[in-house]
Amino acid sequence: MANSDEYEVDVRDVEYQRQGGKSWLARIYQPQGVGPFPSMIDIHGGAWHNGDRMNNVEIDGALAARGILVAALDFRQPPADDGYPASVSDVNLGVRWLKAHAAELCGTTSVGVIGNSSGGHLAVLSALRPHDSRYAALPLASHPDIDARLSYVVACWPVIDPLFRYRFAQQNNRQELVSAHLEYWVTEEAMAEGNPQTAIEHDTQIDMPPMLFILKKDDKNHPQEMQERFIASYHQRGGPLDMQMFDGLPEHRWADAAELPEAIRAVDTITEFVQRHSLAPASA
Repeated sequence: MANSDEYEVDVRDVEYQRQGGKSWLARIYQPQGVGPFPSMIDIHGGAWHNGDRMNNVEIDGALAARGILVAALDFRQPPADDGYPASVSDVNLGVRWLKAHAAELCGTTSVGVIGNSSGGHLAVLSALRPHDSRYAALPLASHPDIDARLSYVVACWPVIDPLFRYRFAQQNNRQELVSAHLEYWVTEEAMAEGNPQTAIEHDTQIDMPPMLFILKKDDKNHPQEMQERFIASYHQRGGPLDMQMFDGLPEHRWADAAELPEAIRAVDTITEFVQRHSLAPASA
């Protein structure tokens, strides 16, 4: 795989599911070449209730130019759609959809995921519980044999423990975050259950793919204590997880700082990680 920007990228939208007569789209960033290129789902942030598949166009395009096939998903979000666990179900289906169509897109059938902020939460939770019956509830009719196991995870400043972050927001009078949590989760019980920290501490059966955490120095929205607790728990359970700290990455979207040296370094770090793990075994 190449380590510098050298691939032209074809960008287009495709329907990956239809619900209630509505088309749900994935924006495909396809390197132009023979492949097979590493395949990766992008899950945008937005406190679980805003944003869309165009949130991360800059990093998705940059990764595709490095030779990574990226599919950025739209998924259900309140208030227009259901809250938890609807978006996790959409991600689970999106992973299976990409596996089913990887060959025609010149990608690998081993699929990884990248997500930032609340998208990082959805990415890690999906990776830990790919077979959860609630998350795998949406059928992929033409390929019922394909599962949603992931080969690797890139979690960028994830809300890795929603209940911890909710209480942090309450204590610091961050009403916009408190409201976002309640709109998606409704109850603290749901925040505790749909929680990667809970899964790693209490689930008997979980998947533990290699993970890369991209964290921001002095992050005001994603407390370092929350991240360190999960990292320690993942290591204690035997999971491979690498953490890299960056200074000057965007507060919300990658687009806010796409040309900054630290953002470019982050793309280099992610590219190397993906290339290293893209052929790891995952059921397809």
